[in-house]
Amino acid sequence: MSPPPVGTLCVVLHTHLPWLAGHGTWPVGEEWLHQAWSSSYLPLVEVLHGLADEGRGDLVSLGITSTLAAQLDDPGCLREHHAWLARWQLRAEELAVGTRDPHLRVAASREWRAAAGATRAFERRWRHGGSAALRPLVDAGTVELLGGPATHPVLPLLPGSLAGAAVTAGLDDAAVRLGRRPGGIWVPECAVAPGLQDVLDEAGVSHLMVEEATLRAAGRGTDRLWWWGGVLVAGRDLALTDRVWSSRSGYPSGPDYQDFHHLDEGSGFRVWRVTDPTKPDKAGYDPDRAAAAVSRDAVAFAGAVRERLLDRRRRGEEPLAVVAWDTELFGHWWHEGPQFLAQALRLLPEAGVRVATLGRVAAEQAGRAPEVDLPTGSWGHGKDLRLWAGPAVADLRADQQAVAAELLSAVRPSARPGAHRDRRLDAMTREALLLHASDWAFMVSRDSAAGYALDRHVGHLSAFRALAAGQQPATTHPPAHLPAPVPNVVVPHLDARTLVDGLVADEA
Repeated sequence: MSPPPVGTLCVVLHTHLPWLAGHGTWPVGEEWLHQAWSSSYLPLVEVLHGLADEGRGDLVSLGITSTLAAQLDDPGCLREHHAWLARWQLRAEELAVGTRDPHLRVAASREWRAAAGATRAFERRWRHGGSAALRPLVDAGTVELLGGPATHPVLPLLPGSLAGAAVTAGLDDAAVRLGRRPGGIWVPECAVAPGLQDVLDEAGVSHLMVEEATLRAAGRGTDRLWWWGGVLVAGRDLALTDRVWSSRSGYPSGPDYQDFHHLDEGSGFRVWRVTDPTKPDKAGYDPDRAAAAVSRDAVAFAGAVRERLLDRRRRGEEPLAVVAWDTELFGHWWHEGPQFLAQALRLLPEAGVRVATLGRVAAEQAGRAPEVDLPTGSWGHGKDLRLWAGPAVADLRADQQAVAAELLSAVRPSARPGAHRDRRLDAMTREALLLHASDWAFMVSRDSAAGYALDRHVGHLSAFRALAAGQQPATTHPPAHLPAPVPNVVVPHLDARTLVDGLVADEA
């Protein structure tokens, strides 16, 4: 029997990739999508379904962005992923028959079984898209769906009208795909600024999470929820989160886990364990050692959460903690991550920790939450907006500002009564939002696939300019350096007229 709860833990997972289909393959195009899909999304859904079958509910607040949801539902992406899984299995077969190295033969067998298992999972739950795989979990209350603004823009960098339209489009998109409009959202990059609370409240957002540093700068803590205007705000507990997230001391850096950064040159498979993260020499991966490490770390995490909540009780604080991670950490970056998450979610109640979603806690604390005035903040480097608006991306930022101004000017005539929907304005709005996706500036600022990010920026800028000039951007055989415009599968119901009310508010 589990002991009486000492407090509550909220687990928040943020699931996002930019639109990648049709925009290159390797190393950061479609391959990025298929790697994350096979190694994170497939096993995570299996873990959550397994926990649901055990009668466990209210486990995870799961954010899924519109761009990723569109790809997980797109028939073309689904066909490509099925083929990608088959190629994974074929590569394993080729390694098995092409090597005499006993270590590589064992690795080939392991990869073949993993590919076969992923294919079975895909065919069982995903043939009709990601929404079909996720909706039973949402309907059963196993997960709380968090929405988010379409295309994952940094909201404080958008005019209020465009920010409001992005949030509304993202929430509507989730409602179409999963049958209910989320109340809570994941704010991209946890980026907030004064005034954004009014935009979110107007869009019907009830609750969200911000970075711990943002709350600390406001003189508040992460032990409870706070009213930010008409929106309830929780804060990420960085100390608990970093037990998994930290690249230096987090669990994934343990010596027995699969090493993400070192590949076998011939096969491209990860056949080594971390061993010593400071040294290049690696020992072979041993699944049994990794499984033992998962069990140890899940126990340690449950114990750390319990101690954190007990400490808060001793200090007279609310016994609440919130942890948040990118979903892609579990499986893609950390091979054993899904197994860790499954074990931790089982062990936490045994340690006297209630697991609940943000929505559940928001409903419980709404009547007694105090107020907060949040400053500008994010979870990025410096805990501000420098990664998306700093000197390294000044040119990108200038393009975004110019496009936002041109879009709002073009939409202005739609403010007249009885204005009809204009598909060209819809397409311009879509390209403007894709230009504002946080991914491109982040990749440039961090010098991570910066060339790809710049090409994507130029592609969306060019498509917007063509649409603004009344031209139809080419959708086939674009110049090699310019990606084709994104088709309407990204927030297909996006209506540029939603900008109008916000535009009036901007000018008031």
